Amino acid sequence: METDNQTWVKESILLGLSSDWDTRVSLFVLFLIMYLVAVLGNFLIVLLIRLDSQLHTPMYFFLTNLSLVDVSYATSIVPQMLAHLLAEHKGIPFVSCAAQLFFSLGWGGIEFVLLTVMAYDRYVAVCDPLRYSVIMHGGLCAKLATTSWVSGSVNSLMQTVITFQLPMCTNKYIDHISFELLAVIRLAFVDVSSNEIAIMVSSIVLLMTPFCLVLLSYIQIISTILKIQSTEKRKKAFHTCASHLTVVVLCYGMAIFTYIQPRSSPSVLQEKLISVFYAILMPVLNPTIYSIRNKEVKGAWQKLLGQLSGLTSKLAT
Repeated sequence: METDNQTWVKESILLGLSSDWDTRVSLFVLFLIMYLVAVLGNFLIVLLIRLDSQLHTPMYFFLTNLSLVDVSYATSIVPQMLAHLLAEHKGIPFVSCAAQLFFSLGWGGIEFVLLTVMAYDRYVAVCDPLRYSVIMHGGLCAKLATTSWVSGSVNSLMQTVITFQLPMCTNKYIDHISFELLAVIRLAFVDVSSNEIAIMVSSIVLLMTPFCLVLLSYIQIISTILKIQSTEKRKKAFHTCASHLTVVVLCYGMAIFTYIQPRSSPSVLQEKLISVFYAILMPVLNPTIYSIRNKEVKGAWQKLLGQLSGLTSKLAT
């Protein structure tokens, strides 16, 4: 399609991780299993929080949001990636490309802001525990969660509109596993410095600013924990933050490495592996981390399994 002497492609073809058939089949099986584990694990976390009244607290309200975001992010990328691993023709209409970019950017942005909100929740729990229930009331939690969803969605919409206003070259092949922002921009045959500036601004607003707020929260948290005289209470305070801190380090560390300097971005292979990390590994790791490192969640699992075991025994008799 020609418009104003500029060429626009109607579809793009993702090259994926490998052209070897056996490798693609192996990756299909591996990624399918991991995707199903991610979906099941996150929905079980949501179900557990819903069923156990002791988990009806701000922390687990935000964790519910995080689990839903993880599943949504994975679903925006993985099913299409699985289909392409086995498909001969890998062409995708540009409308679908834009939709995937919008949703993946949106879910990613929401997660970063949500992690910042969760850091604030942990800050209040550790640094001002006596007023925790007063400060983190239901209305504030709802507003903070809504802010996360709205800010991520608005940023995604802006980035998608800016990107797809660019005239794209006739080379419709994208060497990536999904329609990732930097990969799509490479198709443009005009100066994309303004887009790189937009990425930088977005990185500052939805990545570095939240990261600085998380860092500030944990500086205050660690300072407060170190002032606690009792070793037992100090350990208890640290354990309330351990799961969230682990997720923050994994999530923010990889994102800063990828996006904060688009001109000196990682290699194509590194970008693919980073996308796999966010699309598949993080949704698997998050429920695992919160289940293994959190005593309340482990206790809720044991309680639920005990109830199910008792119900099974009654039905059997």
